[in-house]
Amino acid sequence: MGYTVTDFEPTPNPNARKANLDRPICDATRSYFRAEQAADDPVASALFAIEGVAGVMLLGGFVTITKTPDADWPAIQQHVAEVLATAP
Repeated sequence: MGYTVTDFEPTPNPNARKANLDRPICDATRSYFRAEQAADDPVASALFAIEGVAGVMLLGGFVTITKTPDADWPAIQQHVAEVLATAP
């Protein structure tokens, strides 16, 4: 069914951005600091597969992505939107 990213918002952390979605993705916080932690979460695992993604938090109608310091936001944001558009 997928999700549409309505916009990306900066956060106080310059290495994190909030992707606001068109509808809720989950009811309770799911937060992962390493890809291994997200092994049983198909959406988070797909987000960790994006080069430069270092952390993922899903809650309500948004996803917060943390990137590695050297990663490029425009590329990550494009891939995040693509992954979420095809998410189950």
